Amino acid sequence: MARLTFVAAASVAALSLAACQQKDATPNPNDPGTSNSAVNAAQDATSAAVGTASAATAGPMSTDAFVTNAAISDMYEIEAGKIAQQKGKAQGVKDFGKMMVADHTALSNTMKPLIAAAGKTAPPGLDERRKGMIDNLNAAAPADFDKVYLDQQDAAHNEALTLMQGYAQRGDDAGLRDAATKAVPKIQAHLDHVQTLKAGGDAAH
Repeated sequence: MARLTFVAAASVAALSLAACQQKDATPNPNDPGTSNSAVNAAQDATSAAVGTASAATAGPMSTDAFVTNAAISDMYEIEAGKIAQQKGKAQGVKDFGKMMVADHTALSNTMKPLIAAAGKTAPPGLDERRKGMIDNLNAAAPADFDKVYLDQQDAAHNEALTLMQGYAQRGDDAGLRDAATKAVPKIQAHLDHVQTLKAGGDAAH
C-alpha cells in the first residue's frame, strides 16, 4: 500500500510538471518565438507523463486496464510507423517505422486470442491521448518530423515497457501475464533502437 501511494504521488507530480510545461509553451502573441511546434511538443510531454502514470499504476492492478493500454499501444505504433515510412527523412527512421508496423501487428495478433480467452474486449480504436500524438506527428514540419517521431517513440516504448513489466510481475491472468513477459525483451530492444537513432548512430541522412 505504501508503495502504491508513493507511485500515485509521483504520478501526480509528473502530471503537474507536464501541465506546467504545456502552459509555458502556450503561444504568446507578444512573443513570436513561440509556435505550434512548441505547443505540440508540450502536449506530447504531457501525454508521456499521463501514459507513464497509467502504466505504472492501473495496468498491473487491472486486467481491463492492461488490455486497453496494450491494445491501444499497438494501434498507435502501427499507425505512427506507417506515417514514419512516408514522412521520415532519415532512412533509419523509415526503417524503424516499418519494423514497428511489423512487430506491433505481430504482438497485437498474439494478444487477441489471449484477450478473448480472458473474457475481455480490446478497444476498437485509439484513445484521445494517442489521437493527439498522431495529430502532432502529422502536423510536424518536414525538418522536424524525425525528432518528433523519435521523441514520441522514446516515450511510448518507456510506457509500454513499464506496462508489460508491471503486468508480467503482478497480472492476474496467466495467459496475458505470459505474453507480457515475452513482450518485454522485444519492447526493450525497440527502446534501445530508438535511443540509438536519437543519438544519431543508426540514422542515415
